[in-house]
Amino acid sequence: MISAAATRSTDSEACSLLIDGRSVAGEGEVIAVENPATEEIFVRFPGASPAQFDAAIGAARRAFDSGVWSLKPPGERAAVARRLLDRLLAQRAMLQDVIVRETGCPAGSPVMFAQLDSPLKATRDLVDLYLTLPEVEDSGQPFSERINPAGALVLSVRRHAPIGVVAAISAYNFPLFLNLWKIVPALLVGDTVVLRPSPLTPLSALALADAAREAGIPDGVLNIVAEAGSEGAVLLTTDPRVDMVTFTGSNEVGARVMAQAAGTLKRVQLELGGKSAQIYLPDSVERAASAAASVCLAHAGQGCVLGTRVLVPEADKARVMEAMAASLRGVVIGDPQDPRTQMGPVISAAQRARCETYVRLATEAGAKVVLGGARPAHLSRGYFFEPTILDLPDNKNPAAQDEIFGPVVGVIGYRSLDHAVEMANDTVFGLSGYVFGKDLRQAAEIAQRLRTGTVNVNSGMMSAYVSSGGWGRSGQGRERGIEGLRFYQQLQILNLAN
Repeated sequence: MISAAATRSTDSEACSLLIDGRSVAGEGEVIAVENPATEEIFVRFPGASPAQFDAAIGAARRAFDSGVWSLKPPGERAAVARRLLDRLLAQRAMLQDVIVRETGCPAGSPVMFAQLDSPLKATRDLVDLYLTLPEVEDSGQPFSERINPAGALVLSVRRHAPIGVVAAISAYNFPLFLNLWKIVPALLVGDTVVLRPSPLTPLSALALADAAREAGIPDGVLNIVAEAGSEGAVLLTTDPRVDMVTFTGSNEVGARVMAQAAGTLKRVQLELGGKSAQIYLPDSVERAASAAASVCLAHAGQGCVLGTRVLVPEADKARVMEAMAASLRGVVIGDPQDPRTQMGPVISAAQRARCETYVRLATEAGAKVVLGGARPAHLSRGYFFEPTILDLPDNKNPAAQDEIFGPVVGVIGYRSLDHAVEMANDTVFGLSGYVFGKDLRQAAEIAQRLRTGTVNVNSGMMSAYVSSGGWGRSGQGRERGIEGLRFYQQLQILNLAN
């Protein structure tokens, strides 16, 4: 759990872990939670030791094997999930304070809706969706196979069973959103969970502990263990008592997670990086004026699905970049607590340095800086980076190929729509994509040629009923929607005869 006092303290051990239904103090390395807007550590607390990770896995395993949760009727599990969300909604003010301080996301920014209100609402919708899914379905064999040679009636059904113990490892950028999207589907279908949040943003995860107990989640069904390093995360991905790993983060770490899980053949769900393209068809070039703002003002560009490559007709490129720059001049960058602030910091000094490095690499490879490209001159503290627009000569530029995860957008001109599609697909990633066009038929045709898990035509969508997931190095498996729920289940075939 995390107390309200802990969010205001500069040196506190008021945070505790949740293991087997009990709040316990960590016994491992101290986690220092830094406010990225001030560079100040505002909470220190001991994280979990390897032995405590082992205990959390053991608790989840015992709870699953006992049937205390998996054997409950679906309606009862759904009711508990709704109570959990009710408790979190009642703590909204505290949760927002935690999110602002540990992520640097501005309180007055529209992105705060995605950080807090959207996951609370959409997760409730996911509960409703789950209750519409049958646990058992007819396998669909023809009538001729339903009576065997002995004259007995034969029936084959598909049963969707819980997979077991789920290890959930989440990223820092949208912590409550990511934690709920991993915890709740697993709990709904009857799995037990060990959640390991990012050490950069652990507090919003620890805030779930009290709500979980108040909601009536049985001991051991949900365990929350934060750590400063990665030893516990490695244990979660290798321990044979864990049946599935769900991970959100970089594709480099995702590859290690997959390799570590391979030894015990765990199911793996990976939601990794992206380098998504925004393609503006010739009839909708004017809409590209907001393309850079849609990235930079979305949590300082720290979103894996953001369209950081903007593809426009070559003839329109110069005026598009000027319009994009005009949309970002005068943007208020600074204190996330100030309701006037439109853009906050990136998460850490290392992430700011990454932005600086890629601007340098881009220019060395022929790019030009149209706007930004440095730390804001008026901010001496905090991990701030200016909204940055790069004029990229081609799609081979480092800023077009690698995920930067900051407020940096590259603009590339295309010669034809075939050229635009070719460049959009010239990437190892495949998480999301965007196509803008007044001719919806043409825009949809272009969208279907993109090799990516989601394509947004003229608008995006966030819904519990619509799944998302990556192709290529952007991951595997789906989250949300029917596919996301089913991923936490194991298919069992039951063949029955009288």
